Amino acid sequence: MLGLDVCEAGGQLLELLWLALCYRDIMADKEGVTLSLEEEEEDADAVLAYKTPEKKSLREIQELDPGDESLRKYKQALLGAIPAAVDASVPNVQVTKLTLMCEQAPGPITMDLTGDLEELRGRAFVLKEGVDYRVKVSFKVNREIVCGLRCLHLTYRRGRPVDRDVFMVGSYAPRAEEYEVVTPAEEAPRGWLARGSYRVRSLVTDDDKAEHLSWEWGLCIKKAWED
Repeated sequence: MLGLDVCEAGGQLLELLWLALCYRDIMADKEGVTLSLEEEEEDADAVLAYKTPEKKSLREIQELDPGDESLRKYKQALLGAIPAAVDASVPNVQVTKLTLMCEQAPGPITMDLTGDLEELRGRAFVLKEGVDYRVKVSFKVNREIVCGLRCLHLTYRRGRPVDRDVFMVGSYAPRAEEYEVVTPAEEAPRGWLARGSYRVRSLVTDDDKAEHLSWEWGLCIKKAWED
């Protein structure tokens, strides 16, 4: 769902670098690859099975091929310097804010995700029907590369699911500054049937199925900002 911006382009390059660095491990495992006998008998185009290469830390990636100056410069430009040591108790991915961006809104619609998430359960964020809005996710990556970061929103009304929205955030390397990713514009539902209160369950996860943050919040669609 994300438009192609600098963050996404960097994420795609990061994934390409990851695949390139893992290629050598895949080829090293090739001697242990075996074909399924049933597939070999039934189909000449048998499926090739191979072991997934071991995941490497950021430091291990940085220290690969020390004699290849061009690769070293490429990694330096893409990944930056190895970040300073971070307290092990601090999560690798910290989701700090979620913002509903709407030019027609009378003020910012921002959720602080660094505090008590239980407080958000009792709050209802108002969105005027029919307006165009975007969702901005702010987060930090502290120690290791995160691949395939994504945000999932499950929307319920009167206890029943009415919408499921997933957007890919991308892959990111650690850095001191926060990342901000903005979704394409969407239109809020309109009409008397759409107006009312909704419950939203949000989850931020990645390709490793790590659950970085989950929380619940309320959304109220109204005919006017102050109805």
